[in-house]
Amino acid sequence: MNLYDGTKVKFSRSLRKEMTPWERKLWYCFLKAYPIRFYRQRIIGKYIADFVCLSNRLLIELDGGYHQLPQQQRNDAARTEWLEKKGFTVIRFSNDEVLKNIEYVLKVIKEKLND
Repeated sequence: MNLYDGTKVKFSRSLRKEMTPWERKLWYCFLKAYPIRFYRQRIIGKYIADFVCLSNRLLIELDGGYHQLPQQQRNDAARTEWLEKKGFTVIRFSNDEVLKNIEYVLKVIKEKLND
């Protein structure tokens, strides 16, 4: 099973260079230095994951306000379903949670890594 789509390489690199403030906060405050390796803006099949820990098959998505729109919620559900069929656990946090309750976000991530 090939989970890599080379056509998205340039786009994923640009996303890494231009992370959102919430992505930067989570990356630099926690994920970058975590003892288990995380990747940012990693290509997984037809998607680009915000953050992924390949060894634990854990994928972290940070959702902005547009993720509350009905069509985007359907798209997110289809994406999550596809990723879960590939063996990933997907957890989602709103940008607001990262901004206002980072301790909760970190707690959930650590719990998922220890499952």
